[in-house]
Amino acid sequence: MPQHSSMNRTLSDSRSREHALPQPDADALAHSARLVECIRSEIAATGGSIAFSRYMELALYAPGLGYYSAGSRKLGADGDFITAPELTPLFGHVLARQVAALFQVTSHAVLEVGAGSGALAASLLEKLEQLGQLPAQYLILELSADLRERTRNTLAARVPHLAGRVAWLDRLPPSFSGVVLGNEVLDAMPAEVFRVATDGIEEARVIVAADASGTRFDWSWHPASGALRAEVEALPNSRAMRASPPLATGYRSEVSAAAAGFIRSLAGVLEHGAAIFIDYGFPRREYYHPQRSQGTLMCHYRHRAHDDPFFLPGLQDITAHVDFTAIADAAVAGGLAVLGYTSQAQFLINCGITSLLSEQLPREDASGQAAYLAASNAAQRLLSPAEMGELFKVMALGRGIGDDDASLIGFARGDKIDTL
Repeated sequence: MPQHSSMNRTLSDSRSREHALPQPDADALAHSARLVECIRSEIAATGGSIAFSRYMELALYAPGLGYYSAGSRKLGADGDFITAPELTPLFGHVLARQVAALFQVTSHAVLEVGAGSGALAASLLEKLEQLGQLPAQYLILELSADLRERTRNTLAARVPHLAGRVAWLDRLPPSFSGVVLGNEVLDAMPAEVFRVATDGIEEARVIVAADASGTRFDWSWHPASGALRAEVEALPNSRAMRASPPLATGYRSEVSAAAAGFIRSLAGVLEHGAAIFIDYGFPRREYYHPQRSQGTLMCHYRHRAHDDPFFLPGLQDITAHVDFTAIADAAVAGGLAVLGYTSQAQFLINCGITSLLSEQLPREDASGQAAYLAASNAAQRLLSPAEMGELFKVMALGRGIGDDDASLIGFARGDKIDTL
């Protein structure tokens, strides 16, 4: 994990970072300025500061202005980052094997949360059709009008004859049975930032920086609210962190009440079936490890990772790694069972990525060999411990399915539920 600099950076530090990162064009700068003014107005209306989680929510999801709500290109080589489905269709084809196995024990329906560009939906539908396991219904919960349009275009280009099976939602349905999928969704849900001070737990709030322009934001530390303070103070004594040292003075990290709340909401909707979430993160003992003392907050802009969430609001992604113990606890509190938890590499191997790759043996022509090489290189990135293989985890939650069910093929070996 990249080491983070102090949140108490100076404005000159931030300006140095701005010079090091690619500069956007005039239209993008104007868009960011409009979002800055929106956030400034809310800060002024609420007494001079807002919780960092609220800042993150506005920066990512403010209607028409936030990073995920506006029209800037986010995913792929010409965006800010590449997700596994964007990297290769192989990822979706492998995941389709797990979905098809679950269809043997639950309804033939899929609900994908946050479909991005539609690359995963297209790959899943491609493979499920080959397996003779097409879902009767493929629902996509997507709040971004821009990403909805990109998904429609992707489906029209890759699986035009299946696009009619897809329907869009702007909220969770009242009830659902089938398979829920979420790839890199939980990490983008707003998180609270806290630190351990000499006189207790403090929470990070966002203020307008005291410079002449008044167009920069900065950190401000305040005594934590009762709920956040209680949650952080309980961490060292929680089941997942027993025998771990207490968090030292100066320790800084995050808590995502939004991600846990979403899981509880999903638990109230899922009548029968399984939910599979794939994201980067750790079990709690690793998340709050003493050596991870600067937290996991990370931003992505033009394929560069950095730790300044105030850089060009609306033009960059802001994420925090997932505390999978918190996700498991929220699921159980909502009545779901934790069915499996393992690394992405182990999950993909269990689902047969090597056999699928072998089916793509190169043709003798140059284009066939190039395609096979690209697929092999992508598989290496998905599986390598130095890339996505170990940092990314896969968790299955469910109702009406036992954790020993044969349909859970992705967790047949290497299950790490006991680390939660």
